[in-house]
Amino acid sequence: MYTAFASVYDRLMSDVNYPAWARFYATLMDQYHLPRGKVCECACGTGSLTILLAQMGYQMTGVDLSADMLFEASQKARKHGAMIPFVKQDMRGLRLHRQMDAVLCTNDGLNYLPTWEDVATFFRAVFQALRPGGGFFFDVSTPYKLEHVLGNTFLGHEEEDVAYLWQNTFSKSRRSVDLDLTIFLKQQDGSYRRIEEHQRQFAYDAELLNRLLLKTGFVEVGFYGDQKLTGPGPKEQRWHMSARKPLSAQE
Repeated sequence: MYTAFASVYDRLMSDVNYPAWARFYATLMDQYHLPRGKVCECACGTGSLTILLAQMGYQMTGVDLSADMLFEASQKARKHGAMIPFVKQDMRGLRLHRQMDAVLCTNDGLNYLPTWEDVATFFRAVFQALRPGGGFFFDVSTPYKLEHVLGNTFLGHEEEDVAYLWQNTFSKSRRSVDLDLTIFLKQQDGSYRRIEEHQRQFAYDAELLNRLLLKTGFVEVGFYGDQKLTGPGPKEQRWHMSARKPLSAQE
């Protein structure tokens, strides 16, 4: 996943309002009275959100499974004058050299985990990575979005030097959507480079996510709609969830 695709990822995500997303995550962290301290972003991709949060005063670390995405992130951070360590890790085996004030998993990172056991393993790794009192914040594309917005759709887009075809297929039995992208990137000699990308996202229920957070040991679980501090509606396309690691075993 995310090899040659990393070089065009930011172009395809140009309509995402990352500044608003960064402000919302900062607001969530403020809700838990966390300092602008050490924060790890899992599934950080090309680091768009990581860099913005660093510019807001957080001491960021970026973690991703793709070396290509991390290369793009490090190049972009350097251009912005941001000194951010980017680490290649599977977030299910998250291991950091110091405990964090907060851990984030943004932009559907959790949707790529294929099983509930993978989610549970990730939650346990986050719990260990946090200092007592630290916060965990993540978002997921909702089951409604995967089935009714992304599922079984075809999209096409063309610009002067890049075009893409995007076919999605939803599976009710797996509760997942396959995303197949074909990207044509214009080269200096006028020819086009073809990039094939296949991804699969899985739907997860909010009630079970909440239960799993509590089972892991988290407290003060919050559940929000898309970039708002109120509960989600029935056709919400993105959920945000938050939780805190207890200050002590007795809490």
